[in-house]
Amino acid sequence: MDTGDSKKKGKGERKSGGGRWAIQVFFISVALSGALSFASGEALDGAGLAAACAVLLAFILLGIVFDIIGVAVTAADVRPFHSMAARKIPGAREALSLIRRASKVSSFCNDVVGDICGIISGTTAAVIVVHLQSVVSIRSSAISLAVTALVSGLTIGGKALGKAFAIERSTTVLHLVGRFLHLFSSRKKR
Repeated sequence: MDTGDSKKKGKGERKSGGGRWAIQVFFISVALSGALSFASGEALDGAGLAAACAVLLAFILLGIVFDIIGVAVTAADVRPFHSMAARKIPGAREALSLIRRASKVSSFCNDVVGDICGIISGTTAAVIVVHLQSVVSIRSSAISLAVTALVSGLTIGGKALGKAFAIERSTTVLHLVGRFLHLFSSRKKR
């Protein structure tokens, strides 16, 4: 009877943990979306076509980079990082920590950051369409369709290339991310 109760307790703990994570993701998404939207709005305020295109490319690239991290963390093998951690290679412990939380890290990178970047890219694309229509002095749906198609192609194509890279080079990707995170953890310890 204790075995059944402990199994039920384990399931309940996982459910509440998932519910807690969903609530955390909600608040993280709201805060991050607000911050990135504000940054985008400030960058686009009074900006010309070139600046708007630069902001658009930055958000597309940010989405692709986080997608690569999200895929790499789910595809990674822990063995190389255990070996690196044993040799005290900077970033190995941080990479192991990411792998242990692969589900949450992947959700954050692919869903939270990826979706926010997609939404802001769409908003930025709309600003670019308005700029282009004012330059050409034509209100045409062809401009909107062309910009939307280009943004979609860059985002989807970039993520497709990134996923293949992340799967093939998951150890390299995670080690780079781990080394980056190590910079911040080292400062905290000092």
